[in-house]
Amino acid sequence: MSFLDILLVIISSAGLLHGVAFAIYLCFFKKKKTLTNYLLALILVFMAFRIGKSVMLNFGSDLEPVFIFLGLSFLLLIGPLLRWYVIGMTRINFKLPRYYFIEVTPFFVLFFASFFVTKNWFDSDNKTAVIIFGSILIFIYLHFIFYIFISGKLLQKVKKYFKDTLQTKFQKAIIEWLEVLIIGFIIIWISYFLNIIEGAVPYIVGPIMYSIVVYFLSFKVFQLKITDIDGNVFKVNDNKLLFNEISKLVTEEKLYLESDVSLSSISKLIGKSSQKTSEIINQCANQNFNDFINYYRIQDAKKMLLDVKTKNYTISSIAFDTGFSSLSSFNSAFKKFEDTTPSLYKKNHFT
Repeated sequence: MSFLDILLVIISSAGLLHGVAFAIYLCFFKKKKTLTNYLLALILVFMAFRIGKSVMLNFGSDLEPVFIFLGLSFLLLIGPLLRWYVIGMTRINFKLPRYYFIEVTPFFVLFFASFFVTKNWFDSDNKTAVIIFGSILIFIYLHFIFYIFISGKLLQKVKKYFKDTLQTKFQKAIIEWLEVLIIGFIIIWISYFLNIIEGAVPYIVGPIMYSIVVYFLSFKVFQLKITDIDGNVFKVNDNKLLFNEISKLVTEEKLYLESDVSLSSISKLIGKSSQKTSEIINQCANQNFNDFINYYRIQDAKKMLLDVKTKNYTISSIAFDTGFSSLSSFNSAFKKFEDTTPSLYKKNHFT
């Protein structure tokens, strides 16, 4: 085996081992045990079996046909698992119905049939076997892309439903994660499908692409803290109603114009603790209380800076009129939201 072959084995196997290690972490070391984490772990494990078959077939010699068919059969299992995972990550209190297991019937059929496959299946003179093998191969890849497609449609339906409604940062995280996951599976599917079309790409490209994808997905999982949440984040709860109440008080009553407005005063108005109010604003607005208030102040300040009726006002007077207690805090907030100073903002619009 050449140095290049050894390097390719290492690269293609790295993702496989990483995926298995990640699955073990989800099942045995992750404190929060959820159905979605178990489903993700199963996807990683069965995908590892599939990739392992590819690595052995590419670099091994005289690989037994049973292993080839077993490896292919796992794609019939990964598709349904992906659909169930997407549902679990977007549905409240998701429980796996028993009738869902009908979807894995093709997997079990091919899995047990694999043990009866002999080497003559790969004999070019055995035309019947070649036709059957080709048909099975096409069915498997069409089955896999079908499940990727319907998983994508499920996600689009969720995105459409929440398009015009408030989304928390956890809901946005799940949607972003599922988009990345589905795109990752599309990339893997394409790399393998191109290989069976007269070897459009080298066979080893599939395992290599899987390694790249699984490492990136692992990064996104921890970045978005996906293993700590599931479909229950889409539950309609009092937090959204309370945030709407807070927003109404702040914007319609223009409480942001009061220099002494505070987290404590807003909390008293809605009858909640300061900690709860802060949590609601952080979750629903992705901002802390000060930024939440200052955002509305800055919007008013921008209007005053450009309004012909108030364009002659000093920067200081505009700062105090919009609720800031000092010029320095106004300048800092303005720079944070607009990436420029109030004076430059005004100058750029009147030159």
